[in-house]
Amino acid sequence: MAEGKVLGIGGLFIRSADPARLAAWYRDHLGITATESGQPTPSGEWVWMQDAGPTVFAGFKADSDYWQGDRQVMLNLRVEGLEAILTSLAAAGIEHSHRESMDGVGDFARIVDCDGNPIELWEPA
Repeated sequence: MAEGKVLGIGGLFIRSADPARLAAWYRDHLGITATESGQPTPSGEWVWMQDAGPTVFAGFKADSDYWQGDRQVMLNLRVEGLEAILTSLAAAGIEHSHRESMDGVGDFARIVDCDGNPIELWEPA
């Protein structure tokens, strides 16, 4: 094993027919400092400074039905105030599905971004 270590996820890159629209969707609806590749946000920011905490990095079987089969990846975002976020998203016309509560783990809800990519919102227990 190498002597260095990975410290965390350094970026998430999503292909889109309209990357500026996709970045704006994440900024407007989830408050993430999302950018179009090679461009800062309208306020001049380049990175999203996130809060430290747990990250699950897991493989799923190719035929898993946990999210839609035409998507290889699902983004899971750790949140605080899940109900408030869902209320705000609903006001913007963004519906949620797949509500689940797991003892000792937390509460989950599923949404999709403007390109149809699945996003799981997770409020840890």
